[in-house]
Amino acid sequence: MAKFESTVKQINYPQQDVYAMLSDMQNIERVRDRLPEDKVKDLEFDSDSVTINVDPVGKVAMRIIEREEPKTIKFESVSSPVPFNFWIQLLPHGDEATLMRLTIKADIPIFLKGMVGKPLQEGVERMADMLAMIRFKD
Repeated sequence: MAKFESTVKQINYPQQDVYAMLSDMQNIERVRDRLPEDKVKDLEFDSDSVTINVDPVGKVAMRIIEREEPKTIKFESVSSPVPFNFWIQLLPHGDEATLMRLTIKADIPIFLKGMVGKPLQEGVERMADMLAMIRFKD
């Protein structure tokens, strides 16, 4: 299993607010306009799962398999060219901020790791940047 982690991002909202937003996939609607339209197509979601068509990877679907309020949300792939697990870790940083890290563990064949390793690392970092910019409270 190959492991890819984002850098730790500080989010200037309390941990509970961040967890409440990220643990319900229906909240993707609030960030839909930030997703690159040329890379992400056919976005479908409900409270526990999300399916997207990502260029050049293809259709990727994942579902939440565990919620540990207010600190961890774990996903697993349902449909993907490569099986993977993905999780969001949240730690309080004082009363009004949260530290977040994203981690992907993917079952990448050795001969593909060199080709997909860098794009996966960059992707997890971009996703963390995007999530850190969300308004978690109105």
